[in-house]
Amino acid sequence: MSVIPSATPRGFVEPGHGAGLLDVFRRRYLLTLLVRKEVQVRYRGSVLGWLWSYVKPTAQFIVFFLALGVFLSQNARIESYPIYLFSGLIVVNLFNEAFGNGTRSLVDNAALIKKIYLPREMFPVSSTIVAFVNFLPQVLITVVVCLFVGWHPTVPQLLGVILAMVIIVILATGLGMLFGAANVSFRDSQNVVELIALVVTWASPVLYTWTTVRDAVPGWLLTIYQINPVTTAVELMHAGFWYPTTGEQLPLPPNLAMTSAIALLISVAVLLVGQFVFRRLEGRFAQDL
Repeated sequence: MSVIPSATPRGFVEPGHGAGLLDVFRRRYLLTLLVRKEVQVRYRGSVLGWLWSYVKPTAQFIVFFLALGVFLSQNARIESYPIYLFSGLIVVNLFNEAFGNGTRSLVDNAALIKKIYLPREMFPVSSTIVAFVNFLPQVLITVVVCLFVGWHPTVPQLLGVILAMVIIVILATGLGMLFGAANVSFRDSQNVVELIALVVTWASPVLYTWTTVRDAVPGWLLTIYQINPVTTAVELMHAGFWYPTTGEQLPLPPNLAMTSAIALLISVAVLLVGQFVFRRLEGRFAQDL
């Protein structure tokens, strides 16, 4: 008795058996369409449109600057404190937006996922891209302000800014895939991400200097604090934007190059773990959604 092999449509792949993130970049046109769709949906019916991307960081900056810079006198203790604050704040906001949107991306696109097959990784990746697009004009504003106060960065400092962006993009994409996959079955994941976003702003040297942590914790805990990818990215942004505008009264963290390399490796490891978990759970997405 002969067995007729089951036919598989050419070009289609069983969910969970594709090439993962490689499939996303092989289908860049679909990724472009998805990014455009996310942007259009986000600002549909909005009067201000893209301007809303600046309202949140501006409001955060004003609140933190008044509360910490003015009322708690950080403006007097830290030279060029507005630049210090804003350059750290925008990279943390990039992480929080990309991570949060990536976690919700699969649930928000449930109807599309159940209708057609396309690499599911596209959804968290597109969320990171949209967050990065919103982030770039904020970097431009930072550059303009720095130029007005005599900004003269070196090439390594500029490369550090780029490295900070790379670290955050990789880390947020990995976490977005990890928590996004978990969020399909366990919607509590969104609440966990919101708690993480709340902690990240205060757990990184955005509102205070790293020396404050150095003077308050044991050496081993300071090391863990410094290799945190978000902390490293914030310090790289400070080194690229804030430090060249000051009289170098406050030192940069020691061994920043080494901690940056470790932070990059951690981010890549998180991306690999996120991809692994995503592919293990991908087969249940359509069912659970």
